[in-house]
Amino acid sequence: MSEVVLGCLNLQKTYQGPQPVPVLLGIDLEINAGERIAIMGRSGSGKSTLLHLLGGLDAPSGGSVTVRGRAFSAMGERERGEVRNATLGFVYQFHHLLPEFTAIENVAMPLFIRRMDKDLAFQKSKKILAEVGLGHRLEHQPGELSGGERQRCAFARALVTEPACVLADEPTGNLDSHTADEVFDAMLRLS
Repeated sequence: MSEVVLGCLNLQKTYQGPQPVPVLLGIDLEINAGERIAIMGRSGSGKSTLLHLLGGLDAPSGGSVTVRGRAFSAMGERERGEVRNATLGFVYQFHHLLPEFTAIENVAMPLFIRRMDKDLAFQKSKKILAEVGLGHRLEHQPGELSGGERQRCAFARALVTEPACVLADEPTGNLDSHTADEVFDAMLRLS
């Protein structure tokens, strides 16, 4: 039997305002090690909200999210950050690379947060960048990379920590179909 890496039970989210907007009404989900899951639905159906809750980036209105059997709600903010860094990788529709840093520095950032030795962090980052076809672009800043290269760099950043689970929110949504296929193929090959 495979390990449950990420799960939720009766997960609910309602956005408060003059008119409360219920978005998630009781989601149950278990993601096992090695599984690939696609969450599909129309725009506004709550896909991004679900991923933010699963990643511990937002708090649910009800229910619970567990990472390797531990509830996010039982953790303080610092521990949630450490668990996210150790267990989860994130890729978004927009790359969210830091413009003042090079590709290798952007990819190494989660390792620096772990306080990994700089040389080892760069070694791991160089290897994963080569695996996504960016071994020749290590010293380029995001503004010097194409859209597809930026997304591959963001994907490398998500994978460099060797996470148990990668949460990808429309990671190819801003790319042309050919580049999207390349990025998607790299995601499947390396995840």
